[in-house]
Amino acid sequence: MSIPEQYHVEKIPAELAYPFILKSHYAHRIPPIQLAFGLYEGLNLKGVCTFGRPCAHKLIQNAFQGKYQDQFLELNRLCVIEGLEKNTLSHFVSQALKLLPSPMVVVSYADTKMNHYGYIYQALNFIYTGLSAERKDVFIKGMEHKHYTSLYDSLGRGVKDRASIMKKMYGDKVYYKERSRKHRYFYFHGNKTDRKEMARLLIYPVLPNPKGESQHYKTEKVMTLQRLI
Repeated sequence: MSIPEQYHVEKIPAELAYPFILKSHYAHRIPPIQLAFGLYEGLNLKGVCTFGRPCAHKLIQNAFQGKYQDQFLELNRLCVIEGLEKNTLSHFVSQALKLLPSPMVVVSYADTKMNHYGYIYQALNFIYTGLSAERKDVFIKGMEHKHYTSLYDSLGRGVKDRASIMKKMYGDKVYYKERSRKHRYFYFHGNKTDRKEMARLLIYPVLPNPKGESQHYKTEKVMTLQRLI
């Protein structure tokens, strides 16, 4: 039986993806999710792929010279159970991408800290545009489980100089750590005209794909979940 015959992909409620994300993804954190898709074998959920609004607001504003700001998603989580057949993962992601609204720009990252190179994105003809910028993230002693975006968002949108406000609120508990740089990939979803325009407007140079030996990280095992009928 071929992979397309054995598995199918469909849109799922975001909450159904939570067990996979919390147990299988190294970040162990639920990102902002606008769309979630499940990989099914019969009625059994074998994996999830989620998309959400990127946290990098300047990327949204500038990457395509002001265009596609409302058609911009990040592929922010991809988690499957272990032991799936070869090429199942690429089939899953390709089908999830086809189910997105069109036109749509998709960005995704591979974390250098985890020795990830983004081979799944390379296999699906994502465009590689280099490493993310060097940055430092804010942390608060005793609250390291909170992501920096959650800390900033708690202050409200449109607030300027949030770092200074955090310092006033938490004093010496505030500290900074270098953020690991990430390989940045783009995918252009749309018709031929859409894709040509996206390629023309993209401000980043298209670079050769990075290569190296990927490292697998240990996570909790996720039991196969059954579809809710």
